[in-house]
Amino acid sequence: MSNASIDNDPVLNGQAWRDFCAELANVGDMILDPGNPSNPIDRAEGFRYLTRLLRLGLEQQIEARDMSFPFFYQLSHTTGKIGADNPDNVYWNARISGNYEYRITVKRGTMAYFSILANAFRYQEDGTNLATGKLIDSDIEWDANGVAEIIASCNPQPKNWLRLEPDANMIIVRQSYLDRATEKPGEFKIERIGGPAMPAPLAPEALGAGLKETISFLRGIVGTFIDWSKMFRENPNAFPDIDQGMFQKGGGATDIFYAHAYWQIAEDEAWVIEVTPPECYYWNFQLDNWWMESLDYRFVNCTVNKTTAKLEPDGKLIIVVAAEDPGFGNWITPAGHTEGTALLRWAGANEHPLPQAKVVKLADIRR
Repeated sequence: MSNASIDNDPVLNGQAWRDFCAELANVGDMILDPGNPSNPIDRAEGFRYLTRLLRLGLEQQIEARDMSFPFFYQLSHTTGKIGADNPDNVYWNARISGNYEYRITVKRGTMAYFSILANAFRYQEDGTNLATGKLIDSDIEWDANGVAEIIASCNPQPKNWLRLEPDANMIIVRQSYLDRATEKPGEFKIERIGGPAMPAPLAPEALGAGLKETISFLRGIVGTFIDWSKMFRENPNAFPDIDQGMFQKGGGATDIFYAHAYWQIAEDEAWVIEVTPPECYYWNFQLDNWWMESLDYRFVNCTVNKTTAKLEPDGKLIIVVAAEDPGFGNWITPAGHTEGTALLRWAGANEHPLPQAKVVKLADIRR
C-alpha cells in the first residue's frame, strides 16, 4: 500500500481511532441523563458500566468478527453485565451468520438448567435480541457420555437442530446453577461447516467497522435498559404484569417468565416480598442496580434460588431487602444502594404468580 493510500485511509491514518474516542466520550452523556439517579453510588456505577460494556463490545465487534471462525466468549460475567444478568448463570456466546452452517459440540455438565439459542442480536440497531431458534436440555439427544453434536443452520436437520434464520448472528448458551458447590458447567466448541481453512488477516476496513459498531453496541444497550428501568419505576416497589414479548425481544428465553421490578427504600426501611413459587425446574430472585446489573453476588447475598431459599411451612417464599438482616425470611442486602431494579424468574412453570410487595420500617419487623 502506498503512502498516499495510508494517508487517506481513516483507520491507518488514525482518524477512525480519534472518532471512536470522541464518540466514546459522548456516550458518557447517557449516564448523565437527568432521568437517571444522580447519587454517588449510581453515578459511579454508571460510568463503570460503560467500561464494562466497552470490554464486551470490543470482544464481540472486533475479536469475534470473523463468523467463519467463531468461538465461545462470555458477553456477560462477574464483571461485565447486561440486562439483569442471572447470578446463577454461566453464559457463553458465539458470533455467527445465518448464511452459514455450524457444528456445535456440547459436553453436558451437571448444572440444573441448560439451553442454547440462536438470536438476531440487534441492540446496536433497535434494542432487540430476538431468538430465532432454541433447544433446551430435554430437546437434545445426548450420548452415553453426555455429549451431543448440534447443527445450527437454516436447513432442517433430522436431530439436534438449532434453527437459524437468515438474520441470526449469535448463539447464546445459558447454564443455571442450583448448587454451585456441587454442579459443574459444560464444555462447548463451535466450528463453521465447509468454511475456509484459515482466517484472513485483519483488514483495516474490518477494524474501522468494528470500532463504529462497538459505539453502537454501547448506545443500544445503555439506552435499552435505561428505558426499561424508567418503565419499571412507574410502579415502584411492586411487580407489575408486563408483556413477556418485550423481554423476549430483549433476549429472554421463551421458557422463562420474567417478573421485573423497581425498588426504592431508605436505610431504615425494608422491602418485603411474598409469593408461593409454582412447580418449575428453576427459579431465582436477584437484586440489581439502576443499570440492570446484578449486584456483586461474589461477595454479597443479593440473590436466592430454588435450592438456596428457605420457604415457610406453608410453602410461601418471603424475601426481605434491607440494610440489616430482619431475622426471618430470606435476607437480601442492597449493598449500600437505595434504589435499583430486581428480577424474579420462573423457568418451566405452567403458572406465573406475581409477588405481593410492600415497604415497611425495618424496626417494626426485626425479630
